[in-house]
Amino acid sequence: MALTFSGNAKAELCRSLPQNHCCALAECFGILLFCNSFSSEAVKITTESRDLAQLLPKLFKRAFGIQFDAFPSMEGKGKLTFQILDPDKIAEIMGAFGFDPEDTVSLHINLAAVEDDCCKNAFLRGAFLAGGSVTDPTKGYHLELATSHQSVAREGYALIQEVLGFAPKSASRGGGQVLYFKSSDQISDFLTFMGASLSAMQVMETKLEKELNNRVNRRCNCDDANTSKVVEAAQEQLSAIRKLRQKGMWDSLPPKLQQAAAAREKNPELSLTDLAALMEPPITKPAMNHRLKKLVEMAKE
Repeated sequence: MALTFSGNAKAELCRSLPQNHCCALAECFGILLFCNSFSSEAVKITTESRDLAQLLPKLFKRAFGIQFDAFPSMEGKGKLTFQILDPDKIAEIMGAFGFDPEDTVSLHINLAAVEDDCCKNAFLRGAFLAGGSVTDPTKGYHLELATSHQSVAREGYALIQEVLGFAPKSASRGGGQVLYFKSSDQISDFLTFMGASLSAMQVMETKLEKELNNRVNRRCNCDDANTSKVVEAAQEQLSAIRKLRQKGMWDSLPPKLQQAAAAREKNPELSLTDLAALMEPPITKPAMNHRLKKLVEMAKE
């Protein structure tokens, strides 16, 4: 099954394992605070990303030296769930981030775990892998991070603003908290910061393509409108010339007006500029317009 744009972005982020232990911890921290469940009773991480499913065991092994207690079957379809149920393992994970396993009611981002720039990067990468998604840019611009912890959302907001120089929007959804971006530039910057540079480039390429198409469409619409005006004006001029002939006024027209009228009758599709070039001698566009308007006025008298 083909990956979605969001799936491709996550696959890009899963291609490498953090080399530094501190970054492995920070990435796990982001995953745990944005995953399905992180409490003293259980750690539960559910994902549709096969790439993340392959990365998780290696990542937790490097960060904590532990294995998951429950693994999903990689052969099955749909969502994949990893679990840690052993109290000793959970206590070790909690302790790594300065939490008391007996008091996890209000989990938050422990700044000591994301002190270095590389760890901030790894934390946000983990947050996106576990609780993030990004819309295909051909359909719209939306990237979000969802967590069930209000404090995490508030502190994540401040962290993103600190490292990227702009803040996400925030909202409540189904009892959880969502941080999100609607700007293509911000989404591209966020993906680039995490390490998904190819996905970021695709967002910008799609934006440029949309802008080009919009400019072309505007130009075509403008050309269509101008063409319609030319056609309407030519029809009015031809109608006026017919009336002048019917009234027997043709022979009494000044030579310059006869020449203009004859050119219009023979070339109903031409613009004023092209008609002006047919005059003997050639005249300007305003002068041609003046002659044809004069014919229309005379037909109305």
